[in-house]
Order: sequence, then structure tokens, then C-alpha cells
Amino acid sequence: MAVGPEPLKARPAGAGRVAAGALALAAVGLLVGGAFAGLAFEALGAWQGALSAFDSYLLRVARFTLWQAALSTLLSVGPALLVARALARHPRFFGRGLILQLFALPLALPAIVAALGVLALYGRAGYFAPLFSALAGERWPGIYGLSGILVAHMFFNLPLAARLFLAALENVPADQWRLSAQLGMGAVSSFRFIEWPVLRNALPGVAGLVFMLCATSFTIVLTLGGGPGATTLEVAIYQALRFDFDPARAIALTLAQVALTGLVVAMLARLGAAMTGDASLPVAPRRALFPGRVERGFNAAVILLSLAFVAGPMAATVAAGLRADLARLAGEGAVIAATATSLVLSALAALLCLLLSLSLVMARRALELRRRAAAPGLLERLSDTGAMMVLIVPPIVIGAGWFILLRHVGDVFAFAPAMVVTVNAVMAMPFAIRAIRPAHDAASARHEKLCLSLGIAGWNRLRLVDWPALRRPAATALAFAMALSLGDLGVIALFGSDRVQTLPFLLLQRMGSYRTADAAGIALFLGVLCLALMFAAGRWGREKP
Repeated sequence: MAVGPEPLKARPAGAGRVAAGALALAAVGLLVGGAFAGLAFEALGAWQGALSAFDSYLLRVARFTLWQAALSTLLSVGPALLVARALARHPRFFGRGLILQLFALPLALPAIVAALGVLALYGRAGYFAPLFSALAGERWPGIYGLSGILVAHMFFNLPLAARLFLAALENVPADQWRLSAQLGMGAVSSFRFIEWPVLRNALPGVAGLVFMLCATSFTIVLTLGGGPGATTLEVAIYQALRFDFDPARAIALTLAQVALTGLVVAMLARLGAAMTGDASLPVAPRRALFPGRVERGFNAAVILLSLAFVAGPMAATVAAGLRADLARLAGEGAVIAATATSLVLSALAALLCLLLSLSLVMARRALELRRRAAAPGLLERLSDTGAMMVLIVPPIVIGAGWFILLRHVGDVFAFAPAMVVTVNAVMAMPFAIRAIRPAHDAASARHEKLCLSLGIAGWNRLRLVDWPALRRPAATALAFAMALSLGDLGVIALFGSDRVQTLPFLLLQRMGSYRTADAAGIALFLGVLCLALMFAAGRWGREKP
């Protein structure tokens, strides 16, 4: 019998946040692990077919995947070096800020909208078709195939690479530029001794990031590939499931895709590349630069050419969309239903992404505070980097695994809403965590001791202490995740049907049925929605609480 009060064991600080982070990790692991379980289950029953699928076709598709990614990287990164240097050598001129904002727009455009813009500009019936036909002396055949893929990848990745290189050059100390001016160093000497060492250090990471984006490009290759000769692994997985229904071949292609992306991500990690592609720029510093007349002319030509190349497809998309019967499309039942479905699914995906990201960020910080000076444990390391590991497994791979698994459960296409929401939410988590974590860690550093001394925890802490600091970063992450989900075609391309259609899926259908005017109008709708969300994310991210 007890003779006095027994001491109660105190609950560890942050136990609720750690539990929430563990549940978030379990959810991500279930999504990715379930996909591989579906592939493994199917492989056990059809292992002979899966092994036989490692044939010349797979090798050819893998070779083309690497080849187009390498060419796209070379054609994007090479000109980006010249563009970044030209912008860095002229830190003050009228319209510079507008150009940098324009260079950020391709990151916000859905890939299928950009592909339609490339076709409107360079396609068989595009604006440049008469000029190309006159130069070639015959009818312009269009830009489908490898050339279309390369142009579209350059449209997306040249501005991204230029902004990343420019960010590196903007961080060069002003004293170095002042010293170069005092020594009378010309353009060649400045490039050799100041600019090239900085660009050379940034080059492997930028090139690796662009290669990763091009190797896992699905929508661009699907819409502009133009046939079996221009097919990548991801498109081949989609074709094997939706058209041929050959699960054995899909398994072999998926394994090859995972091996490829895993290798690329491992190389990126060794190079220290930021796989989320953050291209935010500091304010251009005032530097003592005195470029000569020849250099000014060359730099102006480089900037104007890059500006025309990036603005061209966007302007063509707007022009083609305005020529469509927008009033009829706005009242069409299929478009209204697809718009509503897209907005609902993207909003749910963004909310789920925010919930999972907040759980991981808070759990990582709680575990960091709990261990004090000890080495990070497994759970803390997973909370820190677990969300980034989804970059190894592209959405089409996760979708393929669940497509194979769910066909043993019931109607695969009935699971479309759940698959679109969960996959898009998890794929946006690396970007959301990057937006939320700095604000949360800073707020925790300011208020952690006060919360412990006053016993503020759980919902009260989130509502009274954490949320005021997280409100704007969370809004930024929410808008960004919603924009990414709204324009995604990867999962819905597998699970979409007449019952569940999003705007990208409807746009793909209209393109496939050669209803180009309707496709252009839908692309304009989709592009405006995504750009509005990205502008909102950028505005909220810049404003201070």
C-alpha cells in the first residue's frame, strides 16, 4: 500500500509534435512504399515477363532519356551562363527587374501550357511556320520529336539556370569589383579572375539540377515527343499501362526509372545542389563596372535574344487562347466540371501538403531541442530529409505502382481523386518545407523557453505562438502547392477518365482530338489560374509579418 504520493513521470517536451511528425513520415512512407509493394506484388506473379521486358526497347528508351536530358542541359546551361553574366555586368538598367520577373514565369506555368505555346510558335501551323517553310524551301513539318522536347526544356530551364547563376554572381563581394575597376581590368580579365571561379563552382549543381528536371520530364515528352522514337522512361510507363496494359513491362520501366533518378539525386547530393530549384535573387548591389561599347552591345544582344526566346511561347499562348471562343468554353459543362475538379483537388492537395510539412518541421525542431548537443537520431534525420527523398520517385512511378496495386482491389479509375490529392501533396512538400521551416525555427528560438516556463503546449501553442509567425509562410506554401497541383498531369494521366477530369487532362484530350482552338482556350484558363496563385505566393513570401 502506498504511503505517499508517487512521483509522476513528466511527458517529454514536444511529444505531440514528434508524434505528428512520425505520423507524417508514416503517411509519406505508405504512399511511396505502397507503390513499390504494388510493383513487387505484380513482379512476383509475372517475374518472367518482367525480366523479358529488359530488352532492346527498354535500352533504347533509357538511352533516349539520358540523351535528351544531356542535350537539354547543354543547350540550357550554356546560354544561361552568358545571360547571367550579361545581367550581372549591368546591375542597373531600365526593365531589368521586369526581365527577372519574366524569367520566373516559366517556373509557374504548367508544362502542358508551355508545350502548347511552343507548338503555337514553332508548330506546323505556328506563327513561324511560313518563315521556316520559306527558308527550307518546303512545307515546315513542325517541331514534334527531339527538337520540340529540346526547345520546351530550354524554355523552362534556361531562365532557371540564369537566375541561379546570377544569384551566385550577385554574392561576389563588392570589394572585388572595386579592385578590378581600380586595376583597369577589362571584360576578359574580370571574367577570368572574378566571374568564372564563381560560375565554375555553381556549374555542377545547376547542370545537375537541370539534368534531373529533364530526365524526369513527363508532360513535355508526352505532348511534344511525337512517336516511339522520342519516348522517355516515364512516357513509356504511361503507355505500357494506359494503352498496352502490360504490367510486366511497366515494372521493368519503373525499376529503370527509379535507378536512374536515384543515381542522379545521389550525384546532386554530392555536388551540393538544391533540388527544389530556389532561384530567389538578392537585391543587385551597386558595383563599379565600366563595360566597353563592344561588351555593352554583346550583352544587350544576349539579353534581348533570351528575352524574346522566353517571352515568345508565353505570348503565343495568350494570342492563341484569345482567338478561341472563350465565352463558349467558359459555359461548356466539361470545362466547368474540370475547373471545379481541379480547384477542389488542388486545394485539398495543398492543405494536406501544408499539414504534413508543418508536422515534419515541428517534429524536427522538437527533436533537435530534446537532444541538445548529442548527434541527431534517425527520426530527426528522417524529419529533416525524408520529404526530399520523394524527389527520387517521380509522380508517374508512384502512380504506376498504385495503379497496378489498386486494380486488384476494384475500379482503378474510382481512386483518381485520392491518388491525385495524395501524390501531388507529397510532391510539393520539399517546396513547402523550404518556405515554412526558417520562420518556424526562428519563432521557436525566440519563444521556446517562454513556452516551457508558462506550460504553453499543443493547440494553444500553435494558435497563440507559432501561427502568427507561420501565417504568411504557410500561405506562400499553400498557394505554391496549389499551383503545382493545379497544373500537374502526371498522376491524372494514369487515373483520369470521363468521370474525373482536371483541366490539364481535358487539355490533353482536346489536343489529342485535334481541337486546337479549344485546347488553346483551356490552356489560357489554366495558365492564368496558376500564374495568379504563384504571384500570390510570391507576394505573401516577400511581405514581412
